[in-house]
Amino acid sequence: MTPPQRQRRNPAPEPAPQPSQGGEDKPGNPERMYVVAGPDGERAELDLVTLIVARAADPPPSATPEQAALLRLCAAPLSVAELSAYLSLPFSAMGTLLTELLTAELVRARSPIVRQAVPDRSLLEAVMNGLQRL
Repeated sequence: MTPPQRQRRNPAPEPAPQPSQGGEDKPGNPERMYVVAGPDGERAELDLVTLIVARAADPPPSATPEQAALLRLCAAPLSVAELSAYLSLPFSAMGTLLTELLTAELVRARSPIVRQAVPDRSLLEAVMNGLQRL
């Protein structure tokens, strides 16, 4: 079953094709809409638990919509995994966006805070006893 096709009531006339500058009928090279990596091809070393924090409250006017959304989300520290989920972007695309923002110094990346101390044994025993009573 094919979906229904919409047709315009008053179709606009199609514009005439523009001749190329060299007088040839070949179409020009299409413009790249997005750069996958920087000029040197390097990416920041990020993993899923790296915390990202925006340096400024508002995104600059030159930011793409994805960068602006990412900067708004990063007002508070969020992990790369959380940002990827909120923006519905794969980790590879998130890595590219974050590399650009890190290079432009619009965000900071830091490793998550890891607790070195082991929890108090008496506290764990009290929690375990309380759970057993339930």
